[in-house]
Amino acid sequence: MTATAVSPSPTSTESSATTDPASELIAAMAALPAGHPSRPALRDRTIEAWLPLARHLANRYSGRGEPADDLQQVAVLGLIKAVDRFDASRGVDFAGFAIPTIIGELKRHFRDRTWSIRVPRRLQELRLAITAANNDLTHTLDRSPTVADIATHLGITEEEVLEGLEGARAYNSTSLSTPANAEGDTTLGDTLGGEDTGFELAELRVALGPALATLDEREQKILSLRFYGNLTQSEIAEQVGVSQMHVSRLLTRSLAKLRKHLGDGAI
Repeated sequence: MTATAVSPSPTSTESSATTDPASELIAAMAALPAGHPSRPALRDRTIEAWLPLARHLANRYSGRGEPADDLQQVAVLGLIKAVDRFDASRGVDFAGFAIPTIIGELKRHFRDRTWSIRVPRRLQELRLAITAANNDLTHTLDRSPTVADIATHLGITEEEVLEGLEGARAYNSTSLSTPANAEGDTTLGDTLGGEDTGFELAELRVALGPALATLDEREQKILSLRFYGNLTQSEIAEQVGVSQMHVSRLLTRSLAKLRKHLGDGAI
């Protein structure tokens, strides 16, 4: 037994978009108890009979950047949920229950899966409201609405509108391989900055002055000869008039003082 659903005519509602055989199948399934052996097979036939309704609703959302096959699968998932959850005792016909269930799945798909960067649901819903308000106000005002116009229309603050517009940028992303100039020899990734260690070195230089002041004159001279004059310990020993071993001990002691003053890991 096969049953098909047809698209509604301009004067009919979507709840009448199915033929009697499809309605009879869901009614027969609803009449069977949950553990009845005939229920699984009848469930499969019922889902198959109502597939045209799911496809019709999925087609409504085509052309919005999502593959048609994905939308069809989401709509079918919504249909399966509607079939499994339908309760005929509530007095609602199946189409009237299935349509909002399927549409809800499709909207949830766009809300949760199509954003390049996940943002809070509040911002996702705000983006949709701003888009709708922008379309309405463009027609009524005969011009592009301002942030103040949209805020007044939605009953929110201008800061909230700006926040929604900023969050909308996360809906789509651009590859770092995208050319950044007309010649195509530079990509967006090439324009990204890297870590600048110069800031850390600048802070260290500022702190180094007071730290060196804690050393005595001979310790300062030895450090200067070693790290600025690039002299060996033997050459320093000749200039200072001490043994090379003593120069080594003085260097070790001086560096320990600086590390303690600047913090471990600074030197």
